[in-house]
Amino acid sequence: MILRDPVHGLVDFEDDAETVVMTLLATREVQRLRRIRQLGLTSLVFPGAEHSRFSHAIGAAHVMTRLQRRVRRIHGPLPADRRLDEEAARDGLAAALLHDLGHGPFSHLFEEVQPGSKHHEDWTLEAIRDEGTEVHRALETLSAGMSERVGAILQGRHRLPWLSRAVSGTLDVDRADYLLRDSHMTGVSYGLYDLDWLLRALNFGYVEAGGEGEWVLAVEGRKGLPPVEGFFLGRHYMFQQVYHHKATRAAEALIRGIFARVGELTRDGRPPEGLPPALEAAAKGETVGLGAYLDLDDAALLHSFHRWQSSPDPLLAELASRLQTRRLPKTVPLPADERGWAEIHARASEVVRSAGDRADLRVFLDVASDVPYSEPAGASTEGLWVLISHRPIQRLGDCSFLLHQLRGKRVRHPRLIFPARHRERVLDAIGELLAPDATPLEDLA
Repeated sequence: MILRDPVHGLVDFEDDAETVVMTLLATREVQRLRRIRQLGLTSLVFPGAEHSRFSHAIGAAHVMTRLQRRVRRIHGPLPADRRLDEEAARDGLAAALLHDLGHGPFSHLFEEVQPGSKHHEDWTLEAIRDEGTEVHRALETLSAGMSERVGAILQGRHRLPWLSRAVSGTLDVDRADYLLRDSHMTGVSYGLYDLDWLLRALNFGYVEAGGEGEWVLAVEGRKGLPPVEGFFLGRHYMFQQVYHHKATRAAEALIRGIFARVGELTRDGRPPEGLPPALEAAAKGETVGLGAYLDLDDAALLHSFHRWQSSPDPLLAELASRLQTRRLPKTVPLPADERGWAEIHARASEVVRSAGDRADLRVFLDVASDVPYSEPAGASTEGLWVLISHRPIQRLGDCSFLLHQLRGKRVRHPRLIFPARHRERVLDAIGELLAPDATPLEDLA
């Protein structure tokens, strides 16, 4: 099986890998990912960001095949029960392909605007383990018990701990693909890094922690540090410049307002026309079934938003119309010191309320945050390690000056989001609280 990919060029799955990938791609649950955008509403800012979770899933599976080829070259020193055998290779490839199976519409936004809803990881596990899904049956056709083994990998449990971390960990095939793919499709270069050299720099090392030892994938030598540093710096810059872009966050605030109003109308016995069953059940506090959830995709919600522009409820109609025509709210960066945020939010809300608008659906404190490089503390074999000749194996944060500085630091971007038509009055009301020297580009708290 050979595919053309805009990021990796020729992508080939051969022999057993072809059987696994072809079998899983034929399922309706995997095909649904074609209708889930990888970056949600980011195309409102970066017009090229129209790529899907489907293309990312194939990219992650491709990186997994490359990682497995590297592992087979270097796993000689490992005990036989810690080497990559045929079953583990199949399970790891399937887990890489299916890791985003449960994503809802608009990327992570969907689970953020549905209070108490399952995370996409939980939906992924349910889809894999439910005997009624095509993907479950496909996994069991490939190998008896494969659905449970793949689910365990996605939960971080496997007889080869390094394999589960390669699917979802500090340095994994998910991030390895999405940084390059999102950079390419948005037209930026912030997330680019040297994947070829990074894979070549991997080797196995033995870590003793808490009286026990474990073989881990580690970065080999000082020449391996630049590509892994580039990986984490690229991820940091993508969050700064793309994933947390102010216009994207403003559009997401509109979605929050829309869902909140839909919930109110539904609980009041007036659900808007075109409301998907899964959203109606969620608004009523009812259990959302797997089938109803998997019927949701970007196309279904965009169709609903289109219909709601003509809703008899003027508030819902206006919010939906603003999203459809990209008339976004305004944003103002806030001081790093959060002690004044509540007062800023209160003053802005009062301005909006005094003008006759619903402040609870239009004014938001938005705090986008991320930890560029996280490293476990204490006696743990998790995280990334570095092998340097004639030295004991060390944590990456102890070897890299750059990542030592970033280790465990949370970067926050606090913003106030409010309707554009109230811009002048809101700025007048909060101006004295926005000290010009108190809003750094990033808050390393």
